[in-house]
Amino acid sequence: MSTSNTHDERFANMTFASVYPLYLTKIEKKGRRKEELDEVIRWLTGFDDKKLDTLIKDKVTFESFFKQAKLNPHASLITGVICGYRVEEIENTLTQKVRYLDKLVDELAKGKKMEKILRAL
Repeated sequence: MSTSNTHDERFANMTFASVYPLYLTKIEKKGRRKEELDEVIRWLTGFDDKKLDTLIKDKVTFESFFKQAKLNPHASLITGVICGYRVEEIENTLTQKVRYLDKLVDELAKGKKMEKILRAL
């Protein structure tokens, strides 16, 4: 699925620090904890807690955030629709990675078991 250049550029320039509190609010409203959110982010990106805190503090863009990430080899198992886009069909690599993260946060908020969210094989 193709997205517009404007759409892709918006994700590239958006800071992770501006979105993280929104993720946190979303999952906490559903009874989940910050530790679970961080676990999901660590699983997808390979970051440890210290690196994650630094990236938030430094207000890095999503482009920089995912350039520094070592994407989990099972990330391609993340499928489904988020915000009207089928994540496995998104052509822009960065936009797809952002939507992977959105999908994992959405699954966490919906109460899915952590083993399912982390694509335990």
